[in-house]
Amino acid sequence: MVELARYIEHTALSPVLTINDIDRVVTEARQYNFLGVCVPPFWVSRAKREIGNDPITLVTVAGFPLGYNMTETKLDDIRRGIDQGATEVDVVWNLTSFRTGIPWTKIEIAKCAKACHHHSALLKVIIETCYLSDEEIKQACILCADAGADFVKTSTGFGTAGATVEHVKLMRSVLPSSVGVKASGGIKTHSQAIALIEAGADRIGTSSAVSMMMEKS
Repeated sequence: MVELARYIEHTALSPVLTINDIDRVVTEARQYNFLGVCVPPFWVSRAKREIGNDPITLVTVAGFPLGYNMTETKLDDIRRGIDQGATEVDVVWNLTSFRTGIPWTKIEIAKCAKACHHHSALLKVIIETCYLSDEEIKQACILCADAGADFVKTSTGFGTAGATVEHVKLMRSVLPSSVGVKASGGIKTHSQAIALIEAGADRIGTSSAVSMMMEKS
């Protein structure tokens, strides 16, 4: 039986969140034994303080949510996030570069991986599957894995659609076992999360984690 809580990154990335939301997700992660929390860069230090010594993974984002920032900006986001206490960084890749077909896409991810791994942090690359064909999803996953990503993530939650079982299965089929799949975006129910895990997701990013656990009970 799947222990759903240990897959969940309890997420607070709304543009209208407040400090109360940051404190709440940490409290709820502690209460429900969630794997971690994912918060914006500005609130990493606050979340770190609230987590204290509890075994809650602290995740932040870089290049979020559109991904066409300059590489140097993403690298600065990564370093600052890690300095503030994050141990995992979800970076939005440069979709416009990928769709243009220039090699900078892979170079940027490799730079991000190096920045994370230098500080023993994990890199998740958000490819925003809703904008990609199946073939592009395959290419994206292979590119990310080759460039050193630790996870490939489906969505920001700000695109036209979020994670689907079909896309997660496709990602898992082409990624090496050493690279995880994070499903995120529009995941609101317990059954939906379980279906994504059964399809191959290693992590679930959701802002609906508590309602999922209440639904389960």
